[in-house]
Amino acid sequence: MDRDQLVEHLKFAAQMGITGTSREPQWRERRLVTTPPGASSATPEAPQDAIPAQADIMNEGSVVPVSLARSAAEALAAIKTEIGPACTRCKLHQLGRSQVVFGVGNPEAQLMFVGEAPGADEDEQGVPFVGRAGQLLTKIIEAIELTRDQVYIANVIKCRPPQNRNPEPDEVETCEPYLFRQIDAIRPKVIVALGKFGAQTLLKTDEPISRIRGRVFDFRGSNLIPTFHPAYLLRNPPAKREVWEDMKLVRELLNGR
Repeated sequence: MDRDQLVEHLKFAAQMGITGTSREPQWRERRLVTTPPGASSATPEAPQDAIPAQADIMNEGSVVPVSLARSAAEALAAIKTEIGPACTRCKLHQLGRSQVVFGVGNPEAQLMFVGEAPGADEDEQGVPFVGRAGQLLTKIIEAIELTRDQVYIANVIKCRPPQNRNPEPDEVETCEPYLFRQIDAIRPKVIVALGKFGAQTLLKTDEPISRIRGRVFDFRGSNLIPTFHPAYLLRNPPAKREVWEDMKLVRELLNGR
């Protein structure tokens, strides 16, 4: 990290109300890193013979548990293969989307972020959270002394809705099961639901994000914490302090407190 990057990082920390860095040995050691030193942190591609055939994945319309795969990486690869690079299961493929945005990160992550849907930058690059909101999310992750390579990032739906509108019920119904299978493959300790739509969709509630943020919910065997979406923080910088409080709780849960 060069001097300018360090200055920007410290400015961001100050905005979030961070007054110092952690001196706890477990955080300096970055216990959540699962990639051996010197190895690539990218998600490995599963060999073709390790990807279950679709007949093995589906059974009379029901999904066979992803535990049939030999690893989380293989399970994710099987799900991605099943969706395909040009999914046509809902109407979004006819409404201007460029590609499927599956998800990215560490298949063995203990921390997973779930947003709403890809935006324009994500639709172009095929990676979630790479625009301005994604850059802010990266800073939030770094604020708890982790990196994007150590977490997993996905969205409720995999294709960009036109003009970034909210996903519609039929689109969520079609795509949400794949998110659930990603969660079941990764089995994160903590899930952070980013923003009103992501949190309300996962929790099946209409409570406002301001009321449910910072609370811990049980979700598919993980601790789920809703918080404000990074895009909201770009419009409302003072809310960064509330997100920092939520992220401190995330860090405590990851640390087993």
